[in-house]
Amino acid sequence: MPSSREMRLRIRSIKNLAQVTKALETVSASKVRRAIQSVTATKPYAQKAWQVLVHLADQPTHKNLHPLLVEKPTVNNKLVLVITSDRGLAGALNVNVLRNTLVHFKENSESIKYVAVGRKGRDLLLRSGCQVIADFSGLPSPPTFVDVSAIGRLLVDDYLAGGADQVYISYTNFVSMSRQVPVIRKLLPLDVTATEAESGFEVEHLKTNAVFIYEPDQKELLDEIVPRFTALQVFQAILSAQASEHAARMMAMHNASENASDLVGALQLEYNKMRQQMITSEMLDISGGAEALAQMIKE
Repeated sequence: MPSSREMRLRIRSIKNLAQVTKALETVSASKVRRAIQSVTATKPYAQKAWQVLVHLADQPTHKNLHPLLVEKPTVNNKLVLVITSDRGLAGALNVNVLRNTLVHFKENSESIKYVAVGRKGRDLLLRSGCQVIADFSGLPSPPTFVDVSAIGRLLVDDYLAGGADQVYISYTNFVSMSRQVPVIRKLLPLDVTATEAESGFEVEHLKTNAVFIYEPDQKELLDEIVPRFTALQVFQAILSAQASEHAARMMAMHNASENASDLVGALQLEYNKMRQQMITSEMLDISGGAEALAQMIKE
C-alpha cells in the first residue's frame, strides 16, 4: 500500500497533468476555429472554378482540351497523397487515415507510391513498408496556398510524366467538432462529371445555362486553371485535415482532463480514508497508552 507521501505526490502530478491537457484543449479550440474559417474562405473560388469545369463537361471534346482531364486506358501505377498530422495526442485520427488507405489500396500495393504530408503519416507508412517518394512536414497551421502549392505541382508533374496513371488523396474530412471522417478521393485525372460525394461540390447546384466567354481561349485558360484547381483541392484537404486534427485533439484533451479530475477525486478519497485510518490508529494508541498509565498509577 502506498504511503501518504506517495499519494500526495501522485495527486499533485495528476493535477499538473490536468492543467497541461486543459491548456492543450484551449489551444486546439482556437486553432480549429481558424482552420474552419480558412476552409470557408476558399470555397467561393473553388466553386467558381468547378463551375467552369462542369460547363466544359457538356462539350463533346472537353476531354481533349487538357491532359489532366484524360482518363488513361490502363492503370498500372497509382500515386496516393496521405495527409496526417505532425504531432500526436489526437486520438485515433492518424491511425484511422492510414488504416483506411492501406485497406483501400491493398491490391497491387507494390505499384502504389505515396506522398506523405505530416510526420505521423510518414512514419506509419515507412513502418508498413510502403514506398514514400516525398515528405512534406512542418506545415504552418493554417497554411497558405503558397505553402502547399509545391505539393500540387509534384502530383501534377508526376502524372504528366507518366509516373502515375491515377492520383488519389487520403485525408480526414471535417464534418463537425465531434465527427471527423477519413475519406479517399481521386484527384487526377479530374472527373468533371463526378457526383457530389466524389467531388465534394454540389454539382447540380453549380450547373448553369449561362454562356461563358473564354479569353484568350479555352485551352490556355485550362492550362492555368486545371493545375491550379488541383493544387486548390490539395489545399482544401490539408485545411480540412488540420481542422479535424485540432478538433480531435480538443476532444481527446477534454476527455483526458475529465479523466484526470475523476482520478484525482478517487485518489483524494483514498488518501482521506488512509489519513482517517492513521488518525484513528494514533488515537487508539494514545487511548491505550493512557489507560495503561492509569493502571500503573493505581498499582
